[in-house]
Amino acid sequence: MSNSEDEDLPQLSAHALAALQEFYAEQKQYTDLGGDDKYNIGIIEENWQLSQFWYTPETALRLAEEAVAAAGEGGRIACVSAPSVYQKLRELHREDFSICIFEYDHRFAIYGEEFIFYDYNNPVDLPEKIAAHSFDIVIADPPYLSEECLRKTSETIKYLTRGKILLCTGAVMEEEAAELLGVKMCKFIPKHTRTLGNEFRCYVNYDSGLDREL
Repeated sequence: MSNSEDEDLPQLSAHALAALQEFYAEQKQYTDLGGDDKYNIGIIEENWQLSQFWYTPETALRLAEEAVAAAGEGGRIACVSAPSVYQKLRELHREDFSICIFEYDHRFAIYGEEFIFYDYNNPVDLPEKIAAHSFDIVIADPPYLSEECLRKTSETIKYLTRGKILLCTGAVMEEEAAELLGVKMCKFIPKHTRTLGNEFRCYVNYDSGLDREL
């Protein structure tokens, strides 16, 4: 190719080139994730614009253990907007349980067929393979502290669960949670990797280990 032909080719600005390189690097990061690493909490960074705040490893472990105990051997567990719990469950249990992660963020598609795209604004717009009342327990952490978000997420929870519900949301939502889902506040207090402005609590509708002191 001649020098004149080189000069005719479009050139990316330094800013555009840097953005493109960052995009490819990010894509490679998720493509390269594999084995145990892809289940590490924090391997996918929080996106505050999506109101994402991850649990501490200790909280994720406690909630995962509670889900396992509630679901029973070979049970089915749904994690609705609670990726930290899903990651901890899969870190601990590779094949013992059927687990699905319901998430709006497509970055979690790295988890293959267990990833279900979920938008709380369309509570039961779910794939045909997700049958009604097909999960032994549903763990849900609605992304926003609002009556609307909790109400719509509650529709999803009631559609998915065979009965047991573990809800994580703000203490200010206690009354609405009881009214919508028949759940009560537990003694266990979940913690996040970042300090949040609102107190968070766990709520259940069954006899839970989270209501007993460690």
